Amino acid sequence: MHPIIIFSKMDFSQSNLFGYIEDLQELTIIERPVRRSLKTPEEIERLTVDEELSDIERAVYLLSSGQDIQGTSVVANLPVLMRQNPAETLRRVLPKIREVLHVAGVEMQLTAAVSFLTVLQEELVSIHTYSHSFLHIILQNLEHRDAGVSNAWLETLLAVIEALPKETVRHEILNPLVSKAQLSQTLQSRLVSCKIMGKLANKFEARIVKRDILPLVKSLCQDAEYEVRTCMCRQLEHIAQGIGAELTKTVVLPELVELARDESSSVHLAAFETLVNLLDMFDADDRSQTVLPLVKSFCEKAFKADEAILVSLSFNLGKLCNGLYGIFTPEQHLRFFEFYKKLSTLGLQQENGQNDNQVQVQTLEQENKYILVRKNCAYNFPVAKLLNSGVYTIHKELVTLLQDESLEVLDALIGNLPEILELMTNGGENRGSENKLLSIPDLITALTTAEQRAATSLKWRTHEKLLQKYACLPHIISSDQIYYRFLHRMLTIILTNNVLPVQKAAARTLCVYLRYNPKQEQRHEVIQKLIEQLGQGKSYWNRLRFLDTCEFIMELFSKSFFCKYFFLPVLELTHDPVANVRMKLCYLLPKVKSTLRIPTDKHLLQQLELCIRKLLCQEKDKDVLTIVKRTVLELDRMEISVDAFQKRFYENDLLDQEKDRQEHLLLEMEQLEKEKQQNEGRSTNINNKIFEKKRRDSKTSSVLAKRITLSVPGSSSATSAGKEDKKSKLVRSQSFSTQALHPKYNALDKCPNISSATGYTCSVSGMGKNCMLSFTDDSFQTHSGGNSGNTAFPSSSSCNLYNSADQKSSGNKEIQTRKVNLKSRKSNSLRSSDGKKGNQKVVEAAFWCDKVGAAEGLSNAWNE
Repeated sequence: MHPIIIFSKMDFSQSNLFGYIEDLQELTIIERPVRRSLKTPEEIERLTVDEELSDIERAVYLLSSGQDIQGTSVVANLPVLMRQNPAETLRRVLPKIREVLHVAGVEMQLTAAVSFLTVLQEELVSIHTYSHSFLHIILQNLEHRDAGVSNAWLETLLAVIEALPKETVRHEILNPLVSKAQLSQTLQSRLVSCKIMGKLANKFEARIVKRDILPLVKSLCQDAEYEVRTCMCRQLEHIAQGIGAELTKTVVLPELVELARDESSSVHLAAFETLVNLLDMFDADDRSQTVLPLVKSFCEKAFKADEAILVSLSFNLGKLCNGLYGIFTPEQHLRFFEFYKKLSTLGLQQENGQNDNQVQVQTLEQENKYILVRKNCAYNFPVAKLLNSGVYTIHKELVTLLQDESLEVLDALIGNLPEILELMTNGGENRGSENKLLSIPDLITALTTAEQRAATSLKWRTHEKLLQKYACLPHIISSDQIYYRFLHRMLTIILTNNVLPVQKAAARTLCVYLRYNPKQEQRHEVIQKLIEQLGQGKSYWNRLRFLDTCEFIMELFSKSFFCKYFFLPVLELTHDPVANVRMKLCYLLPKVKSTLRIPTDKHLLQQLELCIRKLLCQEKDKDVLTIVKRTVLELDRMEISVDAFQKRFYENDLLDQEKDRQEHLLLEMEQLEKEKQQNEGRSTNINNKIFEKKRRDSKTSSVLAKRITLSVPGSSSATSAGKEDKKSKLVRSQSFSTQALHPKYNALDKCPNISSATGYTCSVSGMGKNCMLSFTDDSFQTHSGGNSGNTAFPSSSSCNLYNSADQKSSGNKEIQTRKVNLKSRKSNSLRSSDGKKGNQKVVEAAFWCDKVGAAEGLSNAWNE
C-alpha cells in the first residue's frame, strides 16, 4: 500500500494517479464485508409475509417455514395471542411451538420458558387447561443439555407446582421423580430432582413427605457427586420447613452434621449455611451440643481454608449471634468476639513472616474477597447491641470500617448508621464518662473522613445516603461539635457540589442541625449565611437551592420561625433575573402562604399579594406567566389559618404549636446556660445542683430530635393548678412569633391570694423558668417580718415566674435581698412549734423560685 501524501498542489500525473487508484481499490475491499451483510432479494422474499393473513395464520406460517428469529418472535408473542384468541392458539399455535422446541436454539428455549410462565401468572387459561396443554412441554425440556435453558424451565416448573392441584402434582411430578433421582440417571437429572423435592416438601402433608420424599432426600445427600450433595444440602432448609421441628431434629439435623464434615469444601459450606438458617427450629440443647461445636470448628478452620468460608461466616455473623445468644460461655463469647474483630480488619495489615512481594501477590488475588468480608462485617455491625454495656470495646473497629478505603464497606455501614452511632455513644452506660469523651473525637474524625472519601468518589448515591444519615447526629454528639465539624461542611456542599440529590440531602441535614442548635448566636449566623450566600448568591443555581432549603425549613420549623427569617428573602426572588428561579418560586408560593396566620402576619400577606400583582403585570416569560396565573388560582382557593384554633386546621395547628414550643424551649435552655455562667460565683453546693439540672435539661434536645412530646408534670391533687398550667402552656405556644416574648413577672408580685386547705404537698414543674408550686395543709401558718398571723393557702396555687431580659442586671441583688428576708423569716419560724418546722421550710421554698430555678430554691430552703 502506498502512503497517501498530501501536496500543496494536487499532482495528476500518470504515476501518482495509479497510486490513488490502488488506494481506492483497498478502500473498496474494506467495504465488501458490509455489502455482503445486506440481505439479497431472495432472502428478503423469504422473510416477507402476506399482510392479509390473520395473527393465528401468520404465527403458524412463521413457525412452519420461517427463520429462527421469526419463530422466537411468535413464541414471545404467545401471551398476546392467548388474550386475543385462546381457543385457536391452543389448537393451532401451541402444537407448532412444541414441535419447534425440539430443534430450537437457546434463545427460543429461554423465550418459551418466560412466555409459559407469563401465561400462568396472568391466568390466561384455567389451571386444568394449563396442566393439560403446557405442563408436558415444560417437563420435556427440563433436562436440556444447556444448563441455562434447563434452569429456566425449572424455575417455570417450580412456579407451576405452587398453582397445580395436589393430585396433578402427585401423578405428573412426584411419581416420575422417584426414577429421575436414581444414581443411574444423569447428573443434570439428579440436580433437577433435588430442587423439585425442596418445593414438593411444602406442597404435601408431613406424613406424605416422610413416606415418599425423605427416602429420596437421604439417598441424594449421600450421592457420589459433590454437586448433587451440595444441591440437596441447600434444599434441606425447605424440607425442614415442610416437615416441622420434630422430624427436622430426628432426620434433617443428623444429615446436616454429616454433610458438615464432608471432604468437599462446597458441601460443608452449604451445610453450615443451612444450619445457620435453621437455628430457630432447634432447641437450646441442639444449639449448644450440636450446632455450637460445628460453628467453633468452622471459625478455627476459616483462616486456613478457602476464603469462601470467611465470606460465608462474615455474612451469617448476625444470624449466628442472635441464634446462639445466651448459649456462649464467657470464654466462648470472648473468642467469638475476637474473631469478629479480626474479620473486620481482614486484609488491612500484612501478616508476619511474609515478604513484600508475597504480600503484594496475595493482595492482588484476594483483595476482592477481603473487601467482601469487611463489607459483611459492616453490614452485621448492629449486632453490637448484644454486647450491652461492653459495646465500647468495638469502638476501634467501627472507626476502622468508617475509614475503609473501599466505598462498598462504607455503603454497607450506612444503612444502619444511626442505630450504630446511638449504640456506641449511649449503649455503654456503665463505662466512665472519661472513656466516652475520649472515644467521641475519634468517631467524629472517622465520620468526617468517610464523608470526604464519599465526596471525592464518583458514587454520588453513597454520598447522598451518607448525608441523609448524618441527620441523626443532634442526638449523638453535642451541638458545638456539630456546628464546628459538620454544619459548615453541609453549607459548603450546597455551594460547591454539582450533584442535585447530594445538594438537597446536605440542605435538609443542615436544616436539621439548625433546628436543634440551642445557641441563638450560631443560629443567626447560619441563617444569615443561607440568605446571603444562597438566596442572594451570584449563581442562579445557588438561589434555586435556597428555595429548596426554604422547603425544608417549612417542613422542620414552625410557621412563625419561617415568617420571621425567610418569608421576605423568599419574596425578593420574584425580581430574580433568571426565569427558572421565578418559576420555582411560583411553585413554592402556596406553601409560603400556608405559613401565615391572621391577623398576626397581615403585613406579610400584603407583601405576598403585592409580589403576585407585580408578577402578573411585569412578567415577560410566557412559561413563568402561565405558572403565575395557575398559582394565583390556587392561592385564591387557599384558606389562611387564624391565631385561634379552628377545627379544619386542628391537626396542623397542634403540630405547629408543638414545633413552636420546642423552639421556645431551646431559647429557654440557652437562657439557663447564660444564667448558669453569670452565677458561677455561688457556693459549690448550688453550682453542683445547677449543673446537674442543666445536664437533665440538655437531654431534651436529643428527645426533640426524635419528636417526642415533652410533658410538664404537675401535682396530681391540684385541679386548679393543672388548668392554670395548661392555660400558660397554650399562651406560651401562641406567643412565639416575630414579636418579642411576654415580659416575665416577679415571683412575689404575681402569686395569687392564698386560702385555707387540707394536707400539704409541694410540686415543682417547668424548666427552671416557669415554676408552679401547690401547697395544702390542715393548719398551715407562717410568720413574716415581725408580724405573726394565720395565712390561709388554697389547695393548689400556681406561681408563674417570668424574668424579662432587662431584669438580668438586678437579678443578683434581688436574690441577696430575698436571702436576708429568708434568714429573718427563719429566725421567726424557729420560735414556732417543732411540728410546723417542715411546713415553714416548704413555704420558704416558694421565695427561692427565681432565676436559679425551682429545684435549687427548694434544695437551699431545706439545707437552711
